[in-house]
Amino acid sequence: MQPKSEADAPIGELLTQLSAQTSRLVRDEMRLAQKEFTESAKHAGVGAGLLSGAGIAALFGLAALITAAIAALSLVLPVWAAALIVAAALFVVAGIAAMVSKKQLEQASPTPERTVANVKQDIDEVKDEMKGRAP
Repeated sequence: MQPKSEADAPIGELLTQLSAQTSRLVRDEMRLAQKEFTESAKHAGVGAGLLSGAGIAALFGLAALITAAIAALSLVLPVWAAALIVAAALFVVAGIAAMVSKKQLEQASPTPERTVANVKQDIDEVKDEMKGRAP
């Protein structure tokens, strides 16, 4: 004979269901945490790569400034003026890359926020359910 509702089910059956549902819930939350960590690592990698690019662009900007100083010493105006323009452009590129990399690094969250929120919600639901079953 089938119980009419879960409230009428034997304790052993309820414990079996609780165990199975808890196992499934933990597996699902672990998968979500793994996905969030993967996304976070991807953002951190992109940010670190862009930051490296910004550093290289700044290094080239410094090299262009050095070239401009050398050209200025030789008193050939068009050469050093051109070198200054190139240096300024490289510094602009470095600044843009640095801002983009900062944004990418800010998106790399160290904690799996959605997973933490889901676990808290699951705990609250279990507590509410336990209160509802209390005699």
